[in-house]
Amino acid sequence: MWSSSARAATSGSTAACCSPTRSSASSSATPTPTRRRRVWRLAWARSATRRGSRASRTSSSICCFMPARNTLENKIIQNISRRFAQFFIKPLMSQDAVLREIKAVDSEHKKNLLSDGWRMHQLQKHLASKDHPYHKFSTGSWETLETKPKERGLDIRLELLKFYENYSANLMHLVVYVKESLDCIQSLVESLFSHVKNTDQRSFKCPSQPLSAEHLQLLVKAIPIIEGDYLKISWPVTPNIQFYKEGPCRYLSHLIGHEGEGSIFHIIKELGWAMDLVAGAGSDSNEYSFFSVGMRLTDAGHDHMEDIIGLVFKYIHLLKEDGIHEWIFDELASINETEFHYQDKVHPISYVTSTVSSMRLFPPEEWLVGESLPSKYAPNRINMILDELSPERVRILCESKKFEGSTNCAEPWYNTSYSIENVTPYMIKVCTPPLPAHAPAISSSNYYFSSYASMWQQWIQKAPTEKLYLPKPNIFVPKDLSLKEVPDKVTFPTILRKTPLSRLWYKPDMLFFTPKVYIIIDFHCPLSSHSPEAAVSTSLFVDLLVDYLNAYAYDAQIAGLFYSIYLTSTGFQVCVGGYNDKMRVLLHAIMKQIVNFVVKPNRFSALKETSVKDYQNFNFSQPYSQASYYLSLILEEKKWPLVEKLQALSKLESDSLAKFVPHLLSKTYLECYIQGNIEPGEAESIVQEIEDTIFNTPNSVFKPMSPSQYLVKRVIMLEKEIKCCYQIEGLNQKNENSSVVQYIQVHQDDALSNIKLELFSLISSQPAFNQLRTVEQLGYITYLSLRSDRGVWALEVVIQSTVKVHVERLSNKYDILFCHFLLLTLLWNPRILHILILELMNSLRHSKAKSMNCPTRISREMSNRLLIRNWRNLKTCGRNLASTGERLKPELSSLIGSSPR
Repeated sequence: MWSSSARAATSGSTAACCSPTRSSASSSATPTPTRRRRVWRLAWARSATRRGSRASRTSSSICCFMPARNTLENKIIQNISRRFAQFFIKPLMSQDAVLREIKAVDSEHKKNLLSDGWRMHQLQKHLASKDHPYHKFSTGSWETLETKPKERGLDIRLELLKFYENYSANLMHLVVYVKESLDCIQSLVESLFSHVKNTDQRSFKCPSQPLSAEHLQLLVKAIPIIEGDYLKISWPVTPNIQFYKEGPCRYLSHLIGHEGEGSIFHIIKELGWAMDLVAGAGSDSNEYSFFSVGMRLTDAGHDHMEDIIGLVFKYIHLLKEDGIHEWIFDELASINETEFHYQDKVHPISYVTSTVSSMRLFPPEEWLVGESLPSKYAPNRINMILDELSPERVRILCESKKFEGSTNCAEPWYNTSYSIENVTPYMIKVCTPPLPAHAPAISSSNYYFSSYASMWQQWIQKAPTEKLYLPKPNIFVPKDLSLKEVPDKVTFPTILRKTPLSRLWYKPDMLFFTPKVYIIIDFHCPLSSHSPEAAVSTSLFVDLLVDYLNAYAYDAQIAGLFYSIYLTSTGFQVCVGGYNDKMRVLLHAIMKQIVNFVVKPNRFSALKETSVKDYQNFNFSQPYSQASYYLSLILEEKKWPLVEKLQALSKLESDSLAKFVPHLLSKTYLECYIQGNIEPGEAESIVQEIEDTIFNTPNSVFKPMSPSQYLVKRVIMLEKEIKCCYQIEGLNQKNENSSVVQYIQVHQDDALSNIKLELFSLISSQPAFNQLRTVEQLGYITYLSLRSDRGVWALEVVIQSTVKVHVERLSNKYDILFCHFLLLTLLWNPRILHILILELMNSLRHSKAKSMNCPTRISREMSNRLLIRNWRNLKTCGRNLASTGERLKPELSSLIGSSPR
């Protein structure tokens, strides 16, 4: 997999990007001392406008504030914006608020103490130059914000006010995302934000790269919390943001992170050494950046770590020898341009944060594009980055519990155990083995043919001799992006085709009008979960399918097609989405792989090993995740405990799986749903082709299943007015956090009741957060949300904290909280209640479905809310969505009519 930061504009309602005009001196090393009146510049974009969520975030170079939760009427937006502006004009920063925030920061830090992501990130920072900001502890804790400042005689509130002086309008950017016109937005911004002071502050510049020579050519061995071995090879490189039009890191991450035949990953995967690989450069700062290649290793891969590192450098050498190819750049540029123009609508929070970040990095004409569209072929820039990926500039981090007992250092903030080895080239006499016949020609000046070799050269020489080569032209790049004409307007999913083998639900795209189609195929297999052994066998069968398809389907993913195969409660599901032009090619390959499935012992062993570790790692998950899992065990009629599945998996052998799969598929029924840019006839022909491939192939193990054999998953109905409490010790004794989940079962799936329940959730979620986290200080993770288990809806209140509170006391707090919510429903700002109901009604009018809000995108990963909501309706009830939608209109109108105005 390759990774690279990318963003783009969306389509919909109006958003405005505002930035004060700055002279060239104001951002240089010697800013002008003259204070000038700010003139706001406005850029505009078309964007979706739906409910977002309140959040703020910080990174190494920016702090982003987002105040609004809901898209409401103009007057309420003005009030929110006024309060938001005052925070930058005259913030209160009361002593009480500061103390509460310190506690929240400390709670978040304690939540992360056993998170390997945070631990390894801080370890990388710890092993950087001590005089560089990158070296510092990045999140904060009670010790850094309360204990140590007091020991030094500091008042943290006064220090905070001093820090506030760094905020200046010339360094700030604003994005306002509302439904109003640009003139209205400009007037609002000028009236509210013109008083933000401009002190012509300098833009902070990092002194240098965070890694000097002493921090490179290191092999860092660290001990993780969870099971599994991970390898990360990284280099400090010139930030890609400086050459965003050329995109050198994007080009290299595409090749180094490729997963097709001839790639690094394909070779080490076939050898059973790695399970995944990702390559790319971060763009968090325009002063420094790191290009990294990370992978999850198997036990065998850990033993061959040096060979893997050598293979990476072999491939880098191949890229140098083979040269930069313009056709690869052009192919990527074409894919990026297509993705940009036909991208799914971005969530409002993601849109405003990415846009405001772009305003800091790019000129105004590039704010909505950023680095999404590299357009200048510059081989010299690519070679520049390629030269920086050298053994002399590398740092390697390897995580494994196999290092226990052999480390001698500890990172101070997370107490991560580690050791350091120098891999500085040293000269030793070696015999250079002959290169394989298929190896690329190498000049005599290269280290391969030196009579002396460094440690790096030994690793390279030991690397696998399988042939590395560049990817071939991508056959999945779409050519036909035309929109299909649908003669009849189909508002709701309808049954288009039904046979003893399958049923097809169909809905054309009448909302987004993009050249994309999404297909869901549910394989109902009643033998998939009748025992723990069957459940883990089906799961491993699905994992192997995905593994076998990876090399072929990787090009499809690059070109904008996405697929997933995953376990369901009644069998397994195949989802395919993206541009419809080459969709059938990918879908046919998936179906053929299912039909021709065989168990490859080497891949079985690697995937079984990974699955065992994943089950074991559940012990190290967050307590609130564990609590939710135990709740599912209590509620669901037949759900196998993880400990039983782990025992079954440990005993599973490849020949047992080979015997199980035909048994699994011997009773199968296909439930299909096709939605998007596709005509009815083509949808029917796709399902007919699937039937022919699955059921009518010679020696096919698939047999049809009668409807009476369908699996029906059920949930326990809780008795009214009876409180049940289940307490269990957390699975990780080292985790100081505890969690309490309050579950209130409401009703079985019903359209109108669902809307009322979500309305209650909309009104209650923010007060719940404020009461439980801000006022009560019960924990960093606190939220109220809806929960659905097999079509049974409930309210769920979750708290995770290091605060030791008795369950009965928490239960009483919940009771008080819900009484408060009932009063809110009746008394608290009835105008907002009315607006929320109007918003739900508007959503119904647009989506014509039972759901409460209009979808903002057709998701690439098949998580689109409209698609999944429609599919959930069809699976759970098979109800007539059209009649449901029409029935809800008068019900909602009645709610609106009875609400206060």
